[in-house]
Amino acid sequence: MTGRLYGVGLGPGDPELITVKAARLIGEADVIAYHAARHGRSIARSIAEPYLRAGQIEEPLLYPVTTETTTHPGGYQGALEDFYAECTARLAAHLDAGRTVVVLCEGDPLFYGSYMHLHKRLAHRYPATVVPGVTSVSAAAAVLGRPLVERDEILTVLPGTLPAGELADRLRRSDAAAVLKLGRTFEKVRDAFAAAGRLDDAWYVERATMAGERVAPLREVDPDGVPYFSLALLAGPGGGAVPPEPPRPAVAPEVVVVGLGPAGRPWLTPEAQEALASATDLVGYGPYLDRVPPNPRQRRHPTGNRVEAERARHALELAREGRRVAVVSSGDPGVFAMASAVLEAAEDYPDVPVRVVPGITAAQAVAARAGAPLGHDFCVLSLSDLLKPWEVIAERLTAAARADLVIAIYNPASRHRTWQLPAARDLLLEHRSPDTPVVIGRDVGGPEESLTVTTLAALDPATVDMRCLLIIGSSTTRVTTRGTVYTPRRYP
Repeated sequence: MTGRLYGVGLGPGDPELITVKAARLIGEADVIAYHAARHGRSIARSIAEPYLRAGQIEEPLLYPVTTETTTHPGGYQGALEDFYAECTARLAAHLDAGRTVVVLCEGDPLFYGSYMHLHKRLAHRYPATVVPGVTSVSAAAAVLGRPLVERDEILTVLPGTLPAGELADRLRRSDAAAVLKLGRTFEKVRDAFAAAGRLDDAWYVERATMAGERVAPLREVDPDGVPYFSLALLAGPGGGAVPPEPPRPAVAPEVVVVGLGPAGRPWLTPEAQEALASATDLVGYGPYLDRVPPNPRQRRHPTGNRVEAERARHALELAREGRRVAVVSSGDPGVFAMASAVLEAAEDYPDVPVRVVPGITAAQAVAARAGAPLGHDFCVLSLSDLLKPWEVIAERLTAAARADLVIAIYNPASRHRTWQLPAARDLLLEHRSPDTPVVIGRDVGGPEESLTVTTLAALDPATVDMRCLLIIGSSTTRVTTRGTVYTPRRYP
């Protein structure tokens, strides 16, 4: 089995501009090949050096000539043909042996890249992959800090080796242009810009992102010492225009009550994310507010768990001052949460707009983890008797049990409320079979998530706390052999 050939773009020179994929392949390769001048130093290898590992085979490909003068009988092109034929044979020997070969290439391998000569000779014989890199043109524009092209402008990329007349003609007709391969062509390129009437708008960028980086107006550059790794850049007509400072948009004051879902960002709806991002102030119970990533431009107002009315009024006062306020709730804000508290308080603030953004409820989250226990008619009850008397809770539990509804129970127990759940279980057993399925979901979506499927008779209140939600099945609720719980949509 043969090896695989990779042409890996290294970007413009800064090793940190190598792509993640390129860095991985360089580190994994059996053979690293790179072009180098006859003195043996290779810019490509120096860029890739941080990603090389000990024990790799290196194949330096030494150019036979450095200028377009040579004693080779076939001239400069003949010398290069022989050079690439010899390089191809060397790399083919590694590929035939099953080795992975990475050929390093500055910039992008197929954008005036040296790798393309090897690719044309090897890619039809071996599996070959090209990994693109940041081009010198992109790097130069970034260093210059000006948009190269925008909207419908056209970018022209030109080699400096073109005849002067053709260069000038193309520059006249270009919105934006990049002229590469300067070095010995610099004076011709500068004269072409002048002939095209574009010299005053052109910039010179040398060794972009590398040590010795230099930026200057093209007309001010001394031709002596201009390196090959430089280019002339002409930004498009819109590149230098600075738009007027727009007026700061006024913040529309409002209160948005946002459901965070049961836990974590994956449970957050896009509408809720947008409401949180556009807020100037966040108000909520401390642990719920902690679930929203901090943003230094926003003010946070955490409060305790038993001050809902005060929290709501505080949010409305902030909005009246011209703030955009998000009041956060776990789950859905309209299910035993902050929406009703805010709307009740808002009756005294008719000038403050209030809207509610829904969230995934704890009942939905637990039901989804268990299967589909809420597949038929169901009701939702809270066992907390802090805001309503136990007698009302007992009447509603009895009515739901008699009606054969699946029941989702919120706030089943706490450190100070321990007798309510046993009492509720006993009430339900008066109307439900002892083997009625019961689902106990704890911290669903959180790091301590657990799910227990039991029966009404076997329900142990000692295993239930405030972080739990219970689903009590109906007479038709079933538990499969896999432990999945569902309630059929058809009723006997």
